[in-house]
Amino acid sequence: MSGFVGVLVSDPWLQSQFTQVELRSLKSKFVSTRTQSGRVTVGDLPPIFAKLRAFTEMFNEDGIKAMLGEAGFNMEEELDFESFLKAYINLQSRATKKTGGKKLKSSVSFLKASTTTFHHNINESEKASYVSHINSYLAEDLFLKKYLPLDATTNDLFDLVKDGVLLCKLINVAVPGTIDERAINTKGTLNPWERNENHTLCLNSAKAIGCTVVNIGTQDLVEARPHLVLGLISQIIKIQLLADLNLKKTPQLVELVDDSKEVEELLGLGPEKVLLKWMNFHLKKAGYSKQVTNFSSDVKDGEAYAYLLNALAPEHSSPASLDTKDPTERASMVLVQAEKLDCKGYLTSKDIVEGSPNLNLAFVAQIFQHRNGLSTDTSKMSFAEMMTDDAQTSREERCFRLWINSLGTATYVNNVFEDIRNGWVLLEVLDKVSPGSVNWKLASKPPIKMPFRKVENCNQVIQIGKDLCFSLVNVAGNDIVQGNKKLILAYLWQLMRFTMLQLLKNLRSHSSHSQGKEITDADILKWANNKVKKAGRTSQTESFKDKNLSNGIFFLELLSAVEPRVVNWSVVTKGETDEDKKLNATYIISVARKLGCSIFLLPEDIIEVNQKMILTLTASIMYWSLQQQGYSESSAAEDSDVPDASPPPPSVDGEKEEVLVGEVSNLTVDDAVSDATESTHVEEKDPCMK
Repeated sequence: MSGFVGVLVSDPWLQSQFTQVELRSLKSKFVSTRTQSGRVTVGDLPPIFAKLRAFTEMFNEDGIKAMLGEAGFNMEEELDFESFLKAYINLQSRATKKTGGKKLKSSVSFLKASTTTFHHNINESEKASYVSHINSYLAEDLFLKKYLPLDATTNDLFDLVKDGVLLCKLINVAVPGTIDERAINTKGTLNPWERNENHTLCLNSAKAIGCTVVNIGTQDLVEARPHLVLGLISQIIKIQLLADLNLKKTPQLVELVDDSKEVEELLGLGPEKVLLKWMNFHLKKAGYSKQVTNFSSDVKDGEAYAYLLNALAPEHSSPASLDTKDPTERASMVLVQAEKLDCKGYLTSKDIVEGSPNLNLAFVAQIFQHRNGLSTDTSKMSFAEMMTDDAQTSREERCFRLWINSLGTATYVNNVFEDIRNGWVLLEVLDKVSPGSVNWKLASKPPIKMPFRKVENCNQVIQIGKDLCFSLVNVAGNDIVQGNKKLILAYLWQLMRFTMLQLLKNLRSHSSHSQGKEITDADILKWANNKVKKAGRTSQTESFKDKNLSNGIFFLELLSAVEPRVVNWSVVTKGETDEDKKLNATYIISVARKLGCSIFLLPEDIIEVNQKMILTLTASIMYWSLQQQGYSESSAAEDSDVPDASPPPPSVDGEKEEVLVGEVSNLTVDDAVSDATESTHVEEKDPCMK
């Protein structure tokens, strides 16, 4: 039997701000008004909110209307349900401030958090460093240059963040081409929904380059909460500065190791650890006796920097930097030396002495970029290139890595093939997508010294996969421990596909009250074709490998069908040339993220019509659409006279469904996966599909 799922919204942060009782009550009010008037506008909110317990004792309709005006709302603007909820949160926040912090009845968790006495301290040095970075890299941006340079001593940064453009542009500086700038709303004055679209695009794109954003919502960016904004900017800048710390970009890094086994270990290291390894490599050669294990306490005295710069740039070396006993004086000398290498702007001598980890990391990364001191031994470099994966495998690894990290699991994955071999990460992922499936009493947590413990973990991974009806013929846990890439990719693909289909099944079960029917690939294809046809468009596709999909027109028409205003047709090409196809593909990805789809595919996946990628992209759009439409239809049937009635208690299955659906932004995955499922070990056919 299908359990109760409840009212769902696509933004996980927004979902977390309300109880199901509150969501059902507000949804009932929204549907009732829309049924009577045909639509809901901002002008409809005062009489609705004035009757709610959260406002009725403090404000009348005129007071609520005045607060909406102060917030910059257009009274004629039409609202969907999520915008309705955001307006409610915005209004409660303003109402709380007007009452001097007095907590309103039935206030949601957002307000409980915002009225607490807890304050986050802002690191002014980090803020100044990030402002300097932005001023430097975005000075010539056609849209932003009129706002730059920012003044680090003011709130310029936080004021500019509020419309969402700055962070989108910064992401493109870190990883060029991530966001199609045609999808960014950049007109002079943005309304609340256009700003929210920019923030949604920003957060989904940040996940797609490897940022951890599970605790950041669009409302945090709308309000420019300083500690969250600086935390996100720090991650984006770090990704930019560490981009070359891998064997693919810098094959000379192979000089840091002696044999093939160590190269494999190097491939599995995160960029920060590679940077430490590089730093210690040069320090050892320079005669520095200590080991640097962090970018804080181990570099506070400045000695490591003095040795490093003397070794990398002997033409600028200064014995005085090693002779002085004053750490602050040494730090100042180090910065003078670094400036001669054009390494400046990220930290001060005070930051070195105080051991600021983020700024010291940025400083060392900048030194690496300007003078890495590694040889260009062609024999070693060719060996490094042999150890790296081909383009297709690299794209697949990227897909799974970003997806796993977006789930918010405790373990961060730097390299899929290396990091999952002990089985622990896969158990964490399985526990996320199928809660309760893992027997943690039988699992061994890293570090794991005994090889058989790793095999035990991986055996449980395989068994859970079989329980979830994955096709795993002749596959054993030891295949994962040994790093069999084809089988690892095949397993992860089935895990992603299971999650995607399960989410769609849960949504359809709730909206149509059908019970137990599986979602198939054919269902997704049929839905997409029908959606486009009903919108009056002419595109249709025969399958997910239809070569006509490469021009992108079908997906743009599908996106327009689910949300008419999201596609700007004036920037769409006919997709007749390779260049036009690339333009359309990049635009599709950004528009989908702007809509609310959390996806990880690349333009090449659309252009090449990667069948599995096309399937998951379509499913992501379908999921978003079902959330918007299915729950409106189901909620219309609720008894509006009893809005606060508690929902029926969920069954055990229902609880699992709520958890799965609550993870939507993290579990809709679109990126390249291999054809390994066609191997003799893993069959494509799903034995559990009815």
